[in-house]
Amino acid sequence: MSKAADPAEKNRLYRARLRAKGGEEVLFQLPRETVELIDELKQRHGLRSRSQALLQLIEHGRATAQQMT
Repeated sequence: MSKAADPAEKNRLYRARLRAKGGEEVLFQLPRETVELIDELKQRHGLRSRSQALLQLIEHGRATAQQMT
């Protein structure tokens, strides 16, 4: 295969690298207002991606839920 792999192969390799690191790619459909909130949190906290902002929100929610039990 040439250096310029086809897009499907690049995606397959990317997902394989994610899985090897314990991650997984997920597609969400969210209301625009929710995406705007995520983008605001991303910017406010200096994060590189929406994924990082979502992860922070989930971890914060998890910590709050554990405190309540």
